[in-house]
Amino acid sequence: MQTIRGDGPQPSAPLLSIISPMHNEAENVAAMVREIEEVRPHLPASELILVDDGSKDDTARRIAELMVDRPWLRLIQHKRAAGQSAAVHSGVLAAHGTLCCTLDGDLQNPPSQLVPLCAPLLAEGVAADLGLVAGQRQGRQDTWSKKLASRAANALRSYVLNDATRDTGCGLKAFRRDAFLELPFFNHMHRYLPALFARHGWAVAHVDVTHRARVEGQSKYTNLQRALVGLWDLMGVAWLIRRAKTARPSEATPSDILAKPQTEGVAKAHSSQANEEIHA
Repeated sequence: MQTIRGDGPQPSAPLLSIISPMHNEAENVAAMVREIEEVRPHLPASELILVDDGSKDDTARRIAELMVDRPWLRLIQHKRAAGQSAAVHSGVLAAHGTLCCTLDGDLQNPPSQLVPLCAPLLAEGVAADLGLVAGQRQGRQDTWSKKLASRAANALRSYVLNDATRDTGCGLKAFRRDAFLELPFFNHMHRYLPALFARHGWAVAHVDVTHRARVEGQSKYTNLQRALVGLWDLMGVAWLIRRAKTARPSEATPSDILAKPQTEGVAKAHSSQANEEIHA
């Protein structure tokens, strides 16, 4: 994996890392960066990480050209295509922010939706166990066949996993970086993040987001490819959930333990041991 940084001065550590996987999306790079640039003033200190997933076009060159005077823009590269989940995972590993948010590189997820998406994690008094905010598309702008296939897949996934999520295929997601990195990695895991976060004891929130039609480039998957891969992954995730570790560890200090009253059995054992020592 190769990482390219801008030549100008680098910003201080951001709170938020925006991550977008891109595969042969050269036509969308400039618009993506421009729209992110417009929304950044409405977000906390942020960086944008574009992950070039083995593109065969000019995706990387167009990103590099925009990086020259944008120190907040970063490029992560895969030498060969590894898929959307691998690209997101690489972006999260490289992220400097404690919070991450993702959106698709085809611009069907409007960058303006990052503001409401991140709001629950940035709210004052946010619950300590909130790990993920999942976007759910409204007014989806896709072909009827794609929407029908997605609706069937979501219904089956919801029935099997009971993840209380209407639309896991939406690329708009915001989450705690440390919580994401606790999850087991596998290809296509991005479609199962609500179930995986819940499996690890994190709370999941949902935000309705807008959606728009693809203008440039081509979709990377067919409905049949999604269905075949989805069934196999669904069985794997169902197995993972049933084998989840239920205990969450916490480190204790001596005062934490000694301040608690002894259990009856331990107290009797200590008393008996003390009597034996006195009469020895």
